[in-house]
Amino acid sequence: MLPVVDKPLIQYAVEEALASGIEKIIVVDSAGKSTIGDYFDKSRMLEMELAERGKHDLLKEEKRLASLVDIAFIRQKEAIGVGHAVAIALPLVGEEPFAVMFCDDVIDAEPPALKQMVDEFERLQNPIVAAMEVPEAMTHKYGILDTAEKDGGSYSLKGMIEKPPKGKAPGNLAIIGRYILTPDIIPILQRIDTDHTGEVQLTTALIELLGKRKIYGYRFKGERFDAGSKIGFLEANINYALKRDGMRADLLNYLKVVLSKED
Repeated sequence: MLPVVDKPLIQYAVEEALASGIEKIIVVDSAGKSTIGDYFDKSRMLEMELAERGKHDLLKEEKRLASLVDIAFIRQKEAIGVGHAVAIALPLVGEEPFAVMFCDDVIDAEPPALKQMVDEFERLQNPIVAAMEVPEAMTHKYGILDTAEKDGGSYSLKGMIEKPPKGKAPGNLAIIGRYILTPDIIPILQRIDTDHTGEVQLTTALIELLGKRKIYGYRFKGERFDAGSKIGFLEANINYALKRDGMRADLLNYLKVVLSKED
């Protein structure tokens, strides 16, 4: 729910999903996260209050949010990894391909990064993970892909490793928080155990699936911000503020003043 400029992170993800042709959204949340559901819900009391106060722009936005999409919520009772979060959502997914998105990975792209991946999936008909190059010194913080030949904008994979020790990464192409997966990962996710960190890793299931079918890493076109880190969150705010006509000039002037003080 942290805002980037004037929208919470999850709204960027929902809008990206909708622009990519996703029709059904499932949010995996935990205790104390009812604010997320309330944010996308229709509130007649709020609409009446905004109308009475003459805040028509906010009223229009509130109605737009409520009409965006129907979102299902499922509770993760224990924070034991992304793989577990995906697994408990699978009963709502059904026997069809589905996307997984991490809201703290904000990607500024046109067309949206997920739409690029949907198009690649339609061409390749195999699971796809979003990927970007990272500095070698940072590879121990990511899942890293071991790539084979390139097919268009995607790399077929030989393997992948979750957060390899420094100097042990098979490359510098890192997995980013966008996936398009297929139903055959379901039984794997439901079966695998937690690892030494106490988490069920999605990467572990993907490695097993890779032994049965092709998986691709897609180098998306766009700029990614890690809004789960302090500096990435600030960068995302600056990036999107500079794209707003009513903010750009004032922000640029402020940044010039700040930089002049550094000199």
